Amino acid sequence: MNRNLVRGLFLVAISLAFGLQALRYPIGDFSRAGPGLFPAMVSGILLVIGAATVVRSFFVERVRLSINFRNIAIILGSLCGLALLSTYVNMIAGIVFMVFFSALASSSGYSWVRNVKVSLGLVAMALALQKLLGLNLPLY
Repeated sequence: MNRNLVRGLFLVAISLAFGLQALRYPIGDFSRAGPGLFPAMVSGILLVIGAATVVRSFFVERVRLSINFRNIAIILGSLCGLALLSTYVNMIAGIVFMVFFSALASSSGYSWVRNVKVSLGLVAMALALQKLLGLNLPLY
């Protein structure tokens, strides 16, 4: 199976799933945006990227699709750990766990320095979302 084709079809499917749900909300216009405008725009951009990926897959060399169940399990475990730690400890601990645990799936090797940098960036982003946008994130 062609990995590029599957990737493009997956992007198209995700964009349609979110885009069709976004149309259930009022869209509004750019001067007075409704709650459905942003998800509709993002899913539209993702649809264009997915369609371009599908078309491109017919013109480039085929890449064999391989599924690595170990990496899938690591990523799912890191997301579950993020959810559990965010619920029972705090979100900063969950973010750090997610970054360090998901890095085990990397093919470029494990680098704790890179993991610290990524963790600091994600924690800074979460703090900015909490302080600047007023999102209710359990960071502490």
